[in-house]
Amino acid sequence: MSDPITGSKQRFSDFRAALYDCDAAHLRQQLRALCRPDCDATLAWPLGKVDGPDALFDQAYAPLLRAIPDLERRDYIVIGAVDRGEPWIACGGYYTGVFEKPWLDIPPTQHLATMRFIEFFRMDGNQIVSMRLLWDIPQLIMQADAWPMAPSLGVEIHVPGPATQDGIVTAPQDPEKSAASMQLVRDMIDGLGKYESGGHEAMQLERYWHPRMNWYGPAGIGSNRRIDGFRQWHQVPFLNALPDRQANTKQGGYDCFFADGDYVAFCGWPAMTATVSGDGWMGIAPSGQKIKFCSLDIWRCENGMLRENWVLIDLLDIYQQLGIDVLARMRELTIARQTI
Repeated sequence: MSDPITGSKQRFSDFRAALYDCDAAHLRQQLRALCRPDCDATLAWPLGKVDGPDALFDQAYAPLLRAIPDLERRDYIVIGAVDRGEPWIACGGYYTGVFEKPWLDIPPTQHLATMRFIEFFRMDGNQIVSMRLLWDIPQLIMQADAWPMAPSLGVEIHVPGPATQDGIVTAPQDPEKSAASMQLVRDMIDGLGKYESGGHEAMQLERYWHPRMNWYGPAGIGSNRRIDGFRQWHQVPFLNALPDRQANTKQGGYDCFFADGDYVAFCGWPAMTATVSGDGWMGIAPSGQKIKFCSLDIWRCENGMLRENWVLIDLLDIYQQLGIDVLARMRELTIARQTI
């Protein structure tokens, strides 16, 4: 007998198919068939929370399809497991197509565009009952040459899928491998918590991360390779600015945290709280304000080490908490390109 998540993965393939060969004329009905009527979806700022498949279509997908009529979804990671009694599926990939008309007032480019996503879905039998959809909206702003904030310290690239090309996991759960992967990530997170008492060295990143690790951050932070690249271009500025950050992995204040073979997924909405008390992260001035991070993580383990990590953070929401409307600044920057 197959493990409980296999049926959910098979059913979820219909959701992926609907958005791969996406047809705006049929998508509403497809979402109604795939989602429970009271399904809730939480998206990145400014899209926010919507209830039901019709609202999801009207407020999220329909405007995006007007801007990118040939919208196509491409997944390179699809994993799942039962966490705390509920089936969850996590996906990583990107939306792509020709950016023809404005979306969220982002000026169109008339060129091929890509927008990363990490998405989590809670299933109930054959239907989706809850979603966390984090789309990398800043990536699309950058492609439109309209990013109004500080430049990324990391490099902005088209983030690849797993080096092993095995991210779409269809095989039944391997409990032993999944448990080992989960333990590795938990141990690494415990190590990160030692920063306050012992600084960067106390976290012992070399115990957990492969020497050739890749960390794929959101647009606005960028991506890095090797531990020294991760430290220099993300971790040190982040910790200097937010030394009191507290993750929700131990307290259980998260949606799901599970492993599927070599892959581990974490969905937190929010995932972390911190006080902006220092300078040096994304050009944000130290205001002493407490903020919440809505972030999604997927790790890939290889021979007992962490080799790749896909991370998205709702950066527009963080700026909004600090009183900065990034989209308003973008409109001012691109006023001559805005549609009248």
